[in-house]
Amino acid sequence: MKLLLTGAHGFTGTHFIKAAYDYGHEVVALQADLKDPKAVRREVVHAAPEAVVHLGAISFVGHADASAFYKVNVIGTLNLLDALAALAQPPRSILLASSANVYGNCEQSPITEEQPPAPVNHYAMSKLAMEYMAITYLDRLPLFFVRPFNYIGPGQPESFIIPKLVAHFTRRAELVELGNIEVEREFNDVRFVCEAYLQLLKKAEPGEVYNICSGKPVTLKFVLDLLGQITGYHPQVKVNLAFVRDNEIHRLCGSPAKLNSVVGNIWQPTLQETLQWMLGAADIPELRS
Repeated sequence: MKLLLTGAHGFTGTHFIKAAYDYGHEVVALQADLKDPKAVRREVVHAAPEAVVHLGAISFVGHADASAFYKVNVIGTLNLLDALAALAQPPRSILLASSANVYGNCEQSPITEEQPPAPVNHYAMSKLAMEYMAITYLDRLPLFFVRPFNYIGPGQPESFIIPKLVAHFTRRAELVELGNIEVEREFNDVRFVCEAYLQLLKKAEPGEVYNICSGKPVTLKFVLDLLGQITGYHPQVKVNLAFVRDNEIHRLCGSPAKLNSVVGNIWQPTLQETLQWMLGAADIPELRS
C-alpha cells in the first residue's frame, strides 16, 4: 500500500517508516510546509496515496508561540485535507493523530473515548480543534482519529521525562531533579503505537476515535528503580518544587478496550525491554554485547 506520511522526520515518524517498510508498504514523506496550501496540494497530487498517516504537528506542550499550535495543527491539517479531498481518487483510509491531552485533568482512569474532552493548554486545544474541523470532511474523506497516551523510544527529545532520565543515566549524572515521582502514567513503546496505527489503517471506522494505550500506568519511582536495576547506577533524586504541577492528577491512563476490539491484542514490549532499547541506543557501556 502506498502511504503518505506527514511528520516523517519526527520521533514517531522515523519509527513508523521502519514499521511500514517491514510490512512491505511504500512510504512517501510529505516535505511541504503544512502552512503552505499550494505546496501541500502539489505533493499530494504527485503522491496519489492509497492511505495517509498525518503525524505532522507541533507537539511540545511548552512551545513558546501559542499561535503556532493553531497555524500548524489546525490550519495545516485543513490544508492537507483540502488537498486530499481534491484528488480524483481519494485515499481509502486517513489517520489523523490527535492526543490524549484533549481529555485534560481527568479525575477518572482508565479513560475511555466517551470521556468529554477538557483541554487545559494550547497544544491540547489545538488538537481538539483539529478533530472538530476534520469532522466536516467526513462526507468526502474516510478519516479517523487516534489519541495516544504517553509513549517512549529512542530519538525522543529530552524535553520529555523518560528520555530525560535515560540521558541522566547515560551521563552517570550525580543528581536528577524531578517533580512528583509517585504519579502514575503510561509509558508505552513507540513500536506498539506504530503497529496500532498500521492495523487501524486497515480496520478503523471513519469518524471514530481510538485511544492508543495499554491501561497499565507506573510511577516515575518505578521507572527510576528499573533504570537503576538495568544499569547498576543510582543517582541522587531530588524533588524540585518547580517541576511539581498544581492539582496534578495522581493516576492517568487510558482504556484500550475499543482499540483491542478492533485490532486485537497488539504486541507490547515490557517497560524494561523498552528502557533497555533506549539505553542501548544511548550507548550505555553495560548494554554492549
